[in-house]
Amino acid sequence: MTTKHIHRIGSRALLALALTILPLGFTAHAQDSAPSQEKSEQDQSAATPKPKSREEYMAPYRIPSVEFTHMIYLNNVTQQNDANEILVALRNMLYPGMKVYLVTSQNAIAIEGPPDQVALASKIVKDLDLPHKAYRLTYTFTESDSGKRIGVEHFSLVAVDGQMTSLKQGSKVPVATGSYDDGKNGMQTQFTYLDIGININSTINQVANGLRLKSKVEQSGVGETQTIQGVQEPVIRQSVLEGNFNVALGKPLALGQIDVPGSTRHLDIEVVAELIP
Repeated sequence: MTTKHIHRIGSRALLALALTILPLGFTAHAQDSAPSQEKSEQDQSAATPKPKSREEYMAPYRIPSVEFTHMIYLNNVTQQNDANEILVALRNMLYPGMKVYLVTSQNAIAIEGPPDQVALASKIVKDLDLPHKAYRLTYTFTESDSGKRIGVEHFSLVAVDGQMTSLKQGSKVPVATGSYDDGKNGMQTQFTYLDIGININSTINQVANGLRLKSKVEQSGVGETQTIQGVQEPVIRQSVLEGNFNVALGKPLALGQIDVPGSTRHLDIEVVAELIP
C-alpha cells in the first residue's frame, strides 16, 4: 500500500472521528448554556418588582391596635364654619382611618386612635382654636354746607375679625305696598317699613400688612310725597358709599364723601380702627 493511499485512509478516519465528536460538543454546550439561561431569566424576574397588594400598600398607614377615645373641646369657636375648618385639618393631618367626629351640640371633637395621634390632634386643635380679635370702629360724619362745617357725628361699633357688624340709626317710615278688599271691613291697605337714616355694615379681617375693611355706609332721607293711584307715597332719597379698604390701626382713613340729596350739604366720612385688648 502506497503512502498516498495510507494518507487518504487517515484523513477519512479523522473526518469520521470529528463528525462523531462534534454533536457531543454541541450537546454539552447546550447543557451548559441551559442553566445560564434559566439563571438569567430568574435574575431578570428578581430585578422586576412585583406589584404590591392592597395589604402591603396600606401597611405603613395601618393604625396600631392600641386605641382609645378622647374628647377635645373647642373653647373659642363660635361659628360652624370655624369648627368645620378645624375638622378638615384634623382629617388631612392624621393617619387615614382615624375616627374623627364633630359634636356640634357640645362644641367638641371626638377622636379615636393611638395615643400619639390623639396627642397630635390635641396640639393641632390648640394651635387653631384661638380667640378672634375684636376692633372698635369709629365712623366720623362731618357735615358741610357750601364749604362751611356745620356739624360732626360719631358712630362707634365693635367688629370681630371675620364677622359682619351692623349699625342703624334713624326712623322707620311706612310705605304702602298694596290694598285689598276683605269683604267685611272694606278696603285694607298693606304697609312696609323702610329704615331711614344712617346704616353702616362693616366686616374687618386681619391680613399680613394690616387690616382689610369691607364697609357699606348708607345715608337716606324722606323727600316730598307723591300720589300714586290715590295713595300718597314718600320719596326716599339715598346715598351709598361701599368698598374695600386697607386700614392701619389708630390712623384715620377717609372713605369718601356723600352729597345730601335735595340740598347743598355733603358728608365727609372717615373711620378709625382700634384693637380692643
